[in-house]
Amino acid sequence: MQEGGRVPRGRHRPRPRAPPRQPLHLHPPRPHAHDPRHRRGSDLVSAPAAEQHYDILLVEDDAGDALLVEELLVDTGLSHTLVWHKTLAAARTALAERPAACVLLDLHLPDGSGLSLVGAVQEAAPDTAVVVLTGLSETHAGVEALATGAQDYLVKGKVDPDLLQRVVRYAVQRKQAERAKAALQAGELRAQENARLERGLLPPLMLGATTATATTRYFPGRERALLGGDFLDVVETGDHLVHAVVGDVSGHGPDAAALGVCLRIAWRALVLGGHRGPELLRLLEQMLLAERGRPDMFTTCTLLTLDLRARTVTLHLAGHHEPLLTSEGTTRELPAQHGVALGIAPGVELWPATTVPLPPRGALTVYTDGLIEGHTDTHRTRLGTEGLLRLLNTAPVTDPDTLLDQLIADVRKLNADRHTDDLAILRLDWDTALVPAQPGPQPQPTSPRHG
Repeated sequence: MQEGGRVPRGRHRPRPRAPPRQPLHLHPPRPHAHDPRHRRGSDLVSAPAAEQHYDILLVEDDAGDALLVEELLVDTGLSHTLVWHKTLAAARTALAERPAACVLLDLHLPDGSGLSLVGAVQEAAPDTAVVVLTGLSETHAGVEALATGAQDYLVKGKVDPDLLQRVVRYAVQRKQAERAKAALQAGELRAQENARLERGLLPPLMLGATTATATTRYFPGRERALLGGDFLDVVETGDHLVHAVVGDVSGHGPDAAALGVCLRIAWRALVLGGHRGPELLRLLEQMLLAERGRPDMFTTCTLLTLDLRARTVTLHLAGHHEPLLTSEGTTRELPAQHGVALGIAPGVELWPATTVPLPPRGALTVYTDGLIEGHTDTHRTRLGTEGLLRLLNTAPVTDPDTLLDQLIADVRKLNADRHTDDLAILRLDWDTALVPAQPGPQPQPTSPRHG
């Protein structure tokens, strides 16, 4: 066998004398009497088409040992292709060009020796099984190689075809099992990280029990993802003021989600600290500029303050669309002035306020554009706000939870489940009859008269 030659399994015959430096192409061995594939008086029955083929790389500087491995592999009956290299450098180059299923690795090479060779091969081909070849006097090296990541080891001089066949098969299967386990662990770790991000993006809402109720829904845009860049939060402060935010970070994935968590936490802390309106948005923009991973990332958001005693809502739209107002069974868009998205034009700080009177009972729905950017099933136009209002005003249900579930199902059906953008919805329902009356001034105690 010539170094670097690719030796496919073939029919075994007496070898003709080959010109020097020409690779030797082997042929299948003649079937033995005990071979189950052999029938008396007939030719060799071919192996099933589904039989696994093994690409094997032998890294061995001794030509005699290499020839022995070649002969043993032929006798195993494995469907295989064997490539031989004498040095680690040549083996790494070969693995980069064509990955192998299994590497048979000698621990004494001209350009390296010892267990470090195992790590070098794994670095070059992380998905390839490694079987170490050791001498009779260094069997301990094989055990140590297992601890460094090799799948198995063989002791030269104590290898027969049956043993070699089992070792190669089991080493490849063991490597596949290790890869599957690593992928499972990585998935579990991602799930844990996503759970932590979810607590940041979708926290428990700080809302009183007798003033307003909140219903939320969230779907990430990427397939099989758990989280995206949309976020929302609700905080109730004194005097029955309900503050809410719904935001949409540009892009998808962990960077957008991390920035969304940062902005959501900052918003809650700033609201509880007494910041409102343009001042609050200016501080959020400063946070975005400091924390965003790329200079092109920006955020659109809606801030609202619901004053249940005054029956008003104050809106600040930073690049976001208007919320929807539901009252007496009808839903309509609530007109409001628009401001610039956070991070688009730092320093402009254009965020006008809009204050709108509210009915005694009703609901406000704030959402991100993933709800309206899908197509309809009849033509390639976007659903848009008009289509969303049509779905809401013709919905057969009024319960907030059921309504939002039905709305999302209808939107996804119209878009043929081609969900591509993140989607967040916040619905706030109120009934001012449940708001305690404003306490009046307490009468001052009078001093008793004497005499």
